[in-house]
Amino acid sequence: MIEKQLSIFVENKTGKLAHVTGMIADLGVNIHALSIADTTDFGILRVIVDNAEVVADELRANMLTVSIGDVICINLENRPGGLTEALKVLYTSGISVEYVYGFSSPASDDLARVVLRVDDPKKADMMLSEKGFK
Repeated sequence: MIEKQLSIFVENKTGKLAHVTGMIADLGVNIHALSIADTTDFGILRVIVDNAEVVADELRANMLTVSIGDVICINLENRPGGLTEALKVLYTSGISVEYVYGFSSPASDDLARVVLRVDDPKKADMMLSEKGFK
């Protein structure tokens, strides 16, 4: 499934991450997935939220740099090789993967959730769906 993801540049200082997530919470918007990659001076917070455009507008109004892009979200069997099978579908379809993040919770069910940034989200969504990934 194709989802909108926000990429937010966040200064790498104590409290900045809490400030940004607090602004999202103040809008009454839930964060469904997140990842942060950091450097010495800043981080890129990637989030999937409801109402991505509304959140992006609010963050921009507060002088944050935000971009919106498409990502693929899929459920995988939570077992060795589950991710590899999905990646092989993309590879054999000529789709390049830029990055991946995800999680699993064996205590709650047998699925892992994965977010993939690819060079062709529509094609990736179609190819993964054809192979039974949801």
